[in-house]
Amino acid sequence: MAAQFDLTGQRIAITGASGGIGSTTARLVAEMGADVMLSDIEPPQALADYISSKGRESSAASLDVTDRDAVEAWAADCGAVTALIDCAAICPFDDWNDDGWDEVAARVFNINLHGPLNLTRAFMNGMIERGNGGRIALIGSIAGRIGGVAAAPHYAMAKGGIHGFVRWASRRGAPHNILINAVAPGPVATPMTQSQSFDGDIFPMKRIAEADEIAGPLAFLVSPAASYIAGAVLDINGAMHFS
Repeated sequence: MAAQFDLTGQRIAITGASGGIGSTTARLVAEMGADVMLSDIEPPQALADYISSKGRESSAASLDVTDRDAVEAWAADCGAVTALIDCAAICPFDDWNDDGWDEVAARVFNINLHGPLNLTRAFMNGMIERGNGGRIALIGSIAGRIGGVAAAPHYAMAKGGIHGFVRWASRRGAPHNILINAVAPGPVATPMTQSQSFDGDIFPMKRIAEADEIAGPLAFLVSPAASYIAGAVLDINGAMHFS
């Protein structure tokens, strides 16, 4: 059974690796045996150095996921990866009546929706060419299910789009043994949410999630244990919502 969660020999690319979920996931999959290629707007070099110090191969790159050419270049630099975990996202807690909101919304759509499209296309095409299958795990949100807890409409719309995109892409990946899935967390205690004060009483478990509680399911989705899961969006919200 332990072999089902062994990532030895796997090569995993992770975006948004400086963030709470991304960095925690990178550490976890490295502990499970994977080599890890990391990216974020600023290269997460300290994290790559830490992972390398533990005996795994790791690299850090600067990447704007909205730049298709840059994404495809990074995918080529990463080489023969077996999995992609995309954690790059932003979540402004603003009001759609605010001045300049439309410009913010465009940025949210570009990073949270167009970014995953760029990444999935680049890495999926490489996986198809190599013919060895692969895994892709994206991050949706409870906001894409119910509108979220404190999220603005641009974030809810973008994350709902991720859920639909996973199902579309999974039908095209599955014939090549490329399994594409997502997780849909509720609020998570990361730097992204630190500006918000969530009332624990509104949550069935009386608290929001910790980053490692999202990293675990992401690692599962790229592990041998998830070999027949495709097109799934796993709800991780402590019984707040059932889909």
